[in-house]
Amino acid sequence: MCRSGRTPSAGRRRVIPVPATAWVLLGVAGLFAAGDWIAVAAGVRGKKYEYLLKPATMVALIGVAIALRPEHPPQRTAFLVGLILSLAGDVFLMLPRDAFVAGLASFLLAHIAYVTGFALAGTSPGWVAVGAVVVALGAASVGRAIVQSVRAGGHPALLGPVVAYVAVISAMVVVAIGSGDGFAAAGALLFYTSDSLIAWDRFVSPRTWARPAIMITYHLAQAGLVVSLIR
Repeated sequence: MCRSGRTPSAGRRRVIPVPATAWVLLGVAGLFAAGDWIAVAAGVRGKKYEYLLKPATMVALIGVAIALRPEHPPQRTAFLVGLILSLAGDVFLMLPRDAFVAGLASFLLAHIAYVTGFALAGTSPGWVAVGAVVVALGAASVGRAIVQSVRAGGHPALLGPVVAYVAVISAMVVVAIGSGDGFAAAGALLFYTSDSLIAWDRFVSPRTWARPAIMITYHLAQAGLVVSLIR
């Protein structure tokens, strides 16, 4: 997928070189992320390393976004807001006490920031339609099962926040696919997968492999969104 042809002036795209600092920081983020996956898989034994590596991964990705020279600087600004809010959500969700609602709210606002970023850069009506179909299929299957489980599982206070979150992340997936950028689409879909795993593990049916899978898809999702800023 590409963004060429979306505007009358899009004949020849301006190639903007990627600073070496951005590549270095992306590699650092990858190392931190891999370490976090191992720590999460280790369970209690890796908890103290997770407290360091999980936020460190996001800090490195924030550094990547800052180092880039994107074609649409306002999009980068919106994405930085989303990354910082995601970092806050990470911290809330790994606290010993249950701060699920605070984490949910942080990520909901992060997705609004990402939606804003994609809207500022522009979308293709055709790809938006494709995104809407993908989201409709996800909502009819996974999303519906999660909402039903929240409603039936004795969590009435969480029903509203969960429904709102599903709506906002669905909008993010639609506009990410609508951007016509492959990295953006992959990042958004991985984010949807990661969050679906969180909700499924918490409200539907816990799985022993869920936490490592959640973190792997989450970090790859955030990396995909950041890399989509490269033109």
